[in-house]
Amino acid sequence: MIHAIPHASIGRTGAARLLPAARSTLLLPLLPLLLLSACGSSDDQPGEPAPPALRVTELAPGAYAVATGDAANPSSGTYYRSADGSRLLVLDDSAGQASAMYRRDGNGGWQGAPGSAAGTTVDLLNSSAIPAAALAVAPFAGSYAVRLADRTVALFSVTAGGDLVAGGTACRLTGKVAPSVLPNALKLTLATAGCGDLPAQSDGYLVADTDHAPAAFRLVAPGKSAPVDLWAFRE
Repeated sequence: MIHAIPHASIGRTGAARLLPAARSTLLLPLLPLLLLSACGSSDDQPGEPAPPALRVTELAPGAYAVATGDAANPSSGTYYRSADGSRLLVLDDSAGQASAMYRRDGNGGWQGAPGSAAGTTVDLLNSSAIPAAALAVAPFAGSYAVRLADRTVALFSVTAGGDLVAGGTACRLTGKVAPSVLPNALKLTLATAGCGDLPAQSDGYLVADTDHAPAAFRLVAPGKSAPVDLWAFRE
């Protein structure tokens, strides 16, 4: 049974003893809100906005010769797209060497190499379809030579299983090629030793278009200041 305490029987000393308990009872339900408020008060500053995404003109599945940049002095390149949304764009300089490389895996975001600034937009001035087909590894088995930036030559071979085996030159190229979802391309894992400024490890593509002749294919991958671009000729 709860007994009411007559108002008259509570003196000043009793009131002093009761008030702290009453305050605690009233504050208990508010503690979670006060704690949340305290936690949030130190982080009131808004976070940094996400950088704008890298954007490249979208084309339908296939392979294309493209042009971009200044219409009076355009840069040429090649654009590859698979049915799953993966894409690769390689832009060339006036000497026919890769100056920029952009890739997109599936329907993820575009990535530039080397380190294109966020917010970059690559608008294509025009595009023209070129023959496109899935590549198998076995037809590329054989011995090859590539010329490096310092004009020296590196020799290597490709096995029927896709292994890159270094030849007897100072620059040693090794790695692996494997089927890719992109047309006219194989996936490339490349390792180098004694090859000047080429990165020790990189992932890119072996690409082979009909207009690459007399070269058999080119190896393209991200580099330190510009993409790796090695044009391979059969020995």
